[in-house]
Amino acid sequence: QLEVVESGGGSAQAGGSLRLSCLASGYKHSRFCMGWFRQAPGKEREGVAFIYTGDGSTYTSDSVKGRFTASQDNGANTLNLQMNNLSPEDTGTYYCAADPGLVTSCGSWRASHFNYWGQGTQVTVSS
Repeated sequence: QLEVVESGGGSAQAGGSLRLSCLASGYKHSRFCMGWFRQAPGKEREGVAFIYTGDGSTYTSDSVKGRFTASQDNGANTLNLQMNNLSPEDTGTYYCAADPGLVTSCGSWRASHFNYWGQGTQVTVSS
């Protein structure tokens, strides 16, 4: 059973930075897609950044490109998200997702394709 655990998040001023980390455990010898999604009240869950843990290939959405950077820890099933130059529009609950069945085109998957999710972590950006 795959377990997804998130850490990080919190509050920041506009223009500030926060970092999120996610670890997917339970499939030690498998490589697959992981993603960070965010959801603001009343809005759909939006994909922000993705990684294929097999080779560390990352993908970021146009809405955060140039401000958010996805990375991996030493080839592990991890997905870190460094968020810089934050704006109030980045406020929301951030969820990490993973799925051993997704092993290609990681940036193309929607939330509905992922079967394993973390509990979510709140990011609040004040102006």
